[in-house]
Amino acid sequence: MSPLNRRDLLRTAGVLAFAGVATATAGSQPAQSATLTGTAVPGFQHGVASGDPLPSSVLLWTRITPTLEAVPGSGLGPDVIVNWEVAEDSGFLRMAARGAVRTGPARDHTVKVVPGGLRPGTNYWYRFIAAGATSATGRTRTAPAAGAAVDRLRMGVVSCANWQAGYFSAYRYLADRGDLDVVLHLGDYLYEYAPGEYQARDVVVRPHDPAVEMTTLSHYRRRHAQYKTDLDLQALHSAVPFVVTWDDHEFANDAWSGGAENHTEGAEGTWSARRAWSQQAYAEWMPVRFEPGGHIYRRFEYGSLASISMLDLRSYRSQQASSGVDPAIGSPARTLTGDAQMTWLLDGFSSQTTQWKLVGNPVMISPVRFPSTLSTQEVGAVQQLLGSTTIDGVPYNVDQWDGYTADRSRVISHLRDNAITDAVFLTGDIHSGWACDVPADPLTYPANGASVATELVCTSVTSDNLDDILRTPQRTSSIAVEEAFKGANPHVKYLDFDSHGFSVLEVTPGALRMDWYVLSERTSRASTSTLSTSWQVAAGTQSVSRVL
Repeated sequence: MSPLNRRDLLRTAGVLAFAGVATATAGSQPAQSATLTGTAVPGFQHGVASGDPLPSSVLLWTRITPTLEAVPGSGLGPDVIVNWEVAEDSGFLRMAARGAVRTGPARDHTVKVVPGGLRPGTNYWYRFIAAGATSATGRTRTAPAAGAAVDRLRMGVVSCANWQAGYFSAYRYLADRGDLDVVLHLGDYLYEYAPGEYQARDVVVRPHDPAVEMTTLSHYRRRHAQYKTDLDLQALHSAVPFVVTWDDHEFANDAWSGGAENHTEGAEGTWSARRAWSQQAYAEWMPVRFEPGGHIYRRFEYGSLASISMLDLRSYRSQQASSGVDPAIGSPARTLTGDAQMTWLLDGFSSQTTQWKLVGNPVMISPVRFPSTLSTQEVGAVQQLLGSTTIDGVPYNVDQWDGYTADRSRVISHLRDNAITDAVFLTGDIHSGWACDVPADPLTYPANGASVATELVCTSVTSDNLDDILRTPQRTSSIAVEEAFKGANPHVKYLDFDSHGFSVLEVTPGALRMDWYVLSERTSRASTSTLSTSWQVAAGTQSVSRVL
């Protein structure tokens, strides 16, 4: 169990917060969800989505509500045949593939199909037809042919979207761009908490359904369904294929292979059952080539330009260490990735013929030493944000790679010893924006200048940041904390502890560039979006540099 008991902290802080739900959600905001999960209307109420694009296929997803009683998580309703169509044009005049599939309550009336025989690097449109209804039309795109020369890859990068903490305007802005090849979702696609346990500072903007913490299969299904009624999320799913992985909140906070900080064995059932139910609902409701019993770590290639290796850093990890000075942190017997996934990752670095080796990395790999100059209040706020623990005045985050240094050393040694270039870790989880070099030895960096990779961390879509915890205006009290962190960690070149929003990553043969966009107000659908900063990694440098 994590030394910082986030569950108790959030529940204590949320008692008064939930009392304000009615006033927080009332007002003139435009409707931001389709039919609620408890009052189903026949048809396609949860949108369409695509994901995991390969050169000749892409996975397509939807959910059909065939009858009034077939609400998500109910286990009710008949089996039904759903027809699907894929075309080369939005009018469905040039058909590329079509078929039919049966679904029913056994899989919560969700549908996943994988049409094959598609052309590489091609836009397609798709739709579903069932129960007298036709779904919205989705647009997707296959990956380029293996080894093909690719001049540019552009993707959205997002993480940590808490329904209770605000609106998903970040998804809307990404959907409106029209220039993305793929969206990379790095985890915490949804949150497990009950209303009043985790929200926007002290306000529940939109209460979770069901109104309890997710612990059962029905709970997980209903929560997935609620998130997919968000119209901005529906818009992004229908516009661009997703490549996803999970972090902890798809299960429970600070999850590891044998439990979680936010799980009480016995009172909330067994962890093995809860994890199995959460994974089943995830497989049903997400556009991902994953089914229970398999593994979600997998790799995609975009011609000769880039590969994307998506990690699972929850299913196989040892329990988090008790503190940052626990000798167990460096024990080779402890693991973050598990042996099989580590072998797959290292072999991928060595065998990939693509130029850029991108890693979808749910928790930070860059070493972070917390500055000793922070005030007690600042230390407490950073602890709450990062889930860290304090020993002798120096906090450590044992939930990320800092708590599993033997595994991190294997990765860094492999990159260094094999002279692997252009490895970039793309990370979510900690509700803040970072641009870092990944040093071979943080104790001698930058004197020896040795960096073996780089890391770019996206902000949260809505989840609380440091200014929210400190209860201060954006870009005020957090600035001094950021400067202290950068001073204590010279490989950290950029840090934003305050903003909510999204990132856009552009990859070319000459450089990789990340743009961070911030939202003016997560609790309003009228939020504006502003380009905050841009950082790049020039090919062959293993170092980040500022562009804007």
